[in-house]
Amino acid sequence: MKIHEYQGKQIFAKYGVPIPKGIPAFTVDEADAAAKSLIAETGNQVTVVKAQIHAGGRGKGGGVKVAKTAADAREHAKAILGMQLITPQTGPKGTKVKRLYIEQGLDIARELYLAMLVDRDSRRIAVIASTEGGMEIEKVAEEHPEKILKVLIEPTIGMAGYQARELAFALGLGKAEVPKFVKLLTTAYEAFTKEDMSLLEINPLVVLKNGDVVALDAKINFDDNAEFRHTEWLNLIDEGEEDPVELEAKRTGLSYVSLDGNIGCLVNGAGLAMSTMDVIKLEGAEPANFLDVGGGANEEQVKKAFSMILQSPKVKGIFVNIFGGIMRCDVIANGIVAAAKGLDIKVPIVVRLEGTNVELGKKILSDSGLKITPADTISDGAKKIVAAVKAG
Repeated sequence: MKIHEYQGKQIFAKYGVPIPKGIPAFTVDEADAAAKSLIAETGNQVTVVKAQIHAGGRGKGGGVKVAKTAADAREHAKAILGMQLITPQTGPKGTKVKRLYIEQGLDIARELYLAMLVDRDSRRIAVIASTEGGMEIEKVAEEHPEKILKVLIEPTIGMAGYQARELAFALGLGKAEVPKFVKLLTTAYEAFTKEDMSLLEINPLVVLKNGDVVALDAKINFDDNAEFRHTEWLNLIDEGEEDPVELEAKRTGLSYVSLDGNIGCLVNGAGLAMSTMDVIKLEGAEPANFLDVGGGANEEQVKKAFSMILQSPKVKGIFVNIFGGIMRCDVIANGIVAAAKGLDIKVPIVVRLEGTNVELGKKILSDSGLKITPADTISDGAKKIVAAVKAG
């Protein structure tokens, strides 16, 4: 789950991570009032108008503008609010800007990069830092890998003081700046662990001319698996930034991720779903989605799954791949038949069933009178659906 920069900074403030003063705005008038309020509070005429979307590279796309006066801030807000902001992370269609963040201007001496993420290989939280702040970290890693610093945190100990100091020294921070960096890093680590984040990125992390170390940006992703511990996350969701089908799936209790292919997949079990997508790719086609209906899906959920798959106009065929362990194949078959009749499905459907009540499930499909192609194995099913889609 992703949140906006201003929401991330509200979390930073909760844990004591230093941030600039800022005010979210949803209209031009609110942006104007926010800029005037910040100028009055700080005595600094300079403010920054920032587009709030769930993507990086906003500055390069024209979504971050420095305003020298309140009047400039208003004009920038007019230009940015409602624009279709295109960045390397949004794709060519871009994302419409519906929220702004008005922030005080700062006197910056240096820009650094700082991030924390879950390193699956080491089963540790990894802290990534670089002297190349404000740049795309992927580009830095590709062109100057020696400038990427990485520290792994032992979970039973947490962020050790010596690790934070070593990073500070490696980043070339001065004697007065080191303790400020250490404090920021320690509080950021506390926020990361207590808030169940999967990613925390500050790009740039800035050193001001007065020696303060401040988080000028905040990119935060939460680990969806911890949602049951955080009812407050519901208040942070921006539905306009989410895939509507993925949101619907979440509310229905299904695991769904939209992809770019044209073959819809309806599978039970995340591992089997991944394998199914792999086999489709091996046959030279692309899956349109990841969809795990889970081990205990009922007929209504199967019908709902079909409905979600068909919401994408790109879907030209559907491959149902079910292993009936906890789930019974006859229940799935009844759900498939109900969906095919109720939704008037016009694309080819290939079904591979195996497991509990498999023969009964196959009989239900066979007796339905519907144009459903049976398959014996995953590979057989993938071949048949790919051939059906190519045949038109």
